[in-house]
Amino acid sequence: MSEKDLKSRQREINKLVESVQKGSQESFAELYDIFVEPIYKYVFYRVKEGDAEDIVENTFLRVWEGIKSYQLKKNKTFSSWIFRIAHNLIIDHYRSTKDREYSPLNEMQPDTTREHNPIRKAEDYFDQVNLRVALSNIKKKYQELIVYKFVNSLTNKEIADIMGQSEGSLRVLQFRALKALKEELDKIGVKY
Repeated sequence: MSEKDLKSRQREINKLVESVQKGSQESFAELYDIFVEPIYKYVFYRVKEGDAEDIVENTFLRVWEGIKSYQLKKNKTFSSWIFRIAHNLIIDHYRSTKDREYSPLNEMQPDTTREHNPIRKAEDYFDQVNLRVALSNIKKKYQELIVYKFVNSLTNKEIADIMGQSEGSLRVLQFRALKALKEELDKIGVKY
């Protein structure tokens, strides 16, 4: 979901949340449809692919269980709240698996496009591989910010809410994250 889509759908999302809080399963299904792809993309870039599906499933389970306690005024936006739940589940995942052996991140991002150009698909694949390799070599906080901002197109305000930082410090962090990513891409021979 792009930033533009999120802003234009904010009222709709708030109405759906209110309806879910009153017990509407249909409204929850609509919220799920709106958020499943961006949440999956966020989780996918942070854990192994097989684990991503479980974490996304648990995210929506936690949303269902806790949505009655969600308060629009207390929580900045619903998207900030749901991404924070996913973020916390990723942290829990790493804590529970810290003693296990890690395998490299899967380099295949799910293909949600209907592109039929094989050359473009190959270029996109190599871009994804390079991005995943470079992302895996920078700080976790930088990884989070880059995925929130450039994969899921969240606003700086939403990212600041999720990460618990001010927008000003987030801009500094974003500058450092992009610089670190560029250095990693340079190391592997990718020039943009």
